[in-house]
Amino acid sequence: MPARVKLDENLPREPCEVLLRAGIDAVDVHEQRLRGALDPAIAAVCRVERRALVALDAGFANIRTYPPDDYAGLIVLRLKSQDKDSVLSLLARLGVVLADFDPAGQLLIVRESGIRIRS
Repeated sequence: MPARVKLDENLPREPCEVLLRAGIDAVDVHEQRLRGALDPAIAAVCRVERRALVALDAGFANIRTYPPDDYAGLIVLRLKSQDKDSVLSLLARLGVVLADFDPAGQLLIVRESGIRIRS
């Protein structure tokens, strides 16, 4: 079963389209008028909706603040360049992974070179 994800506001809007084309149920915080909401509020909405959060914000990688077991997945993108083309390229590759992988209860650190998974 493909993952259900929510994209944080620090990502461009186009990644939703990229993930939807990969068969991922993807929404972004803009669609729900959560733009400008604090990180804990975004995380709480993801918990209620049972959606993995995809963000560039390294704060979501803090397992003391955001224990992976409490979420449907925390996916933090750590890119050398955060320009739109780099983000879209990485998310297209991530979409292929998420089509067959359930990130629930895990923290994924996604880099150009691969994915590190921490439970």
